[in-house]
Amino acid sequence: MAQVETLQVKKRDSRGKRHARRLRREGEVPAILYGHGEASVALSVPASQLDMAVRHGAHLVNLQGDVAEQAIIRELQWDTYSKHILHVDFTRVSQHELVEVVVPIELVGEAPGAREGGVLEHVAHEVTIECPASAIPEKLVVGVNDLHLNQALTLADLKLPQGARLVGNADAVVVQCREPVEVSEEITPEVAEGAEPEMIGRRAEEASDEEEKG
Repeated sequence: MAQVETLQVKKRDSRGKRHARRLRREGEVPAILYGHGEASVALSVPASQLDMAVRHGAHLVNLQGDVAEQAIIRELQWDTYSKHILHVDFTRVSQHELVEVVVPIELVGEAPGAREGGVLEHVAHEVTIECPASAIPEKLVVGVNDLHLNQALTLADLKLPQGARLVGNADAVVVQCREPVEVSEEITPEVAEGAEPEMIGRRAEEASDEEEKG
């Protein structure tokens, strides 16, 4: 299960781009809390705390301070270079409420298909699941120790936490081991024939220029 982080939040009365820029200069990230049919609340959260929660793969967070709520990190808005969080949306949840979240997929082990001359391709790097808010996993791990050449593992092969279900196509490929594709570097006759007149034309032009200079 993913770690539950605690974030200290403050209510904010002012909104708009100018106010948001000022908050960011002060080390705070503008936020909004909504859900459960209650009024939305404009908040700010320390950037350092939010960054740490995101690095730890947290989905479920405890909000403390001006608001005491349990919430899901629903959406993050990043800057152009994906280095700094500009805004965060929180959704209220109860501990056993079913929520839909996107979870990363990590490969572990060594595929025998790679020793058989194959190329390992990690196709799906994340998956959407529905599970209780208190049981959101940090990631889903897929072992490839039994993956041979020309074999694949799909989303249906993922081991989900208790009470979780897959959202989407269970037949979608997560990882596969396939034969490498050979790329030919031969120059076709068409390319060679197309290049020659250009060279001849260029030499003719150069010779003509020399004659004019002479």
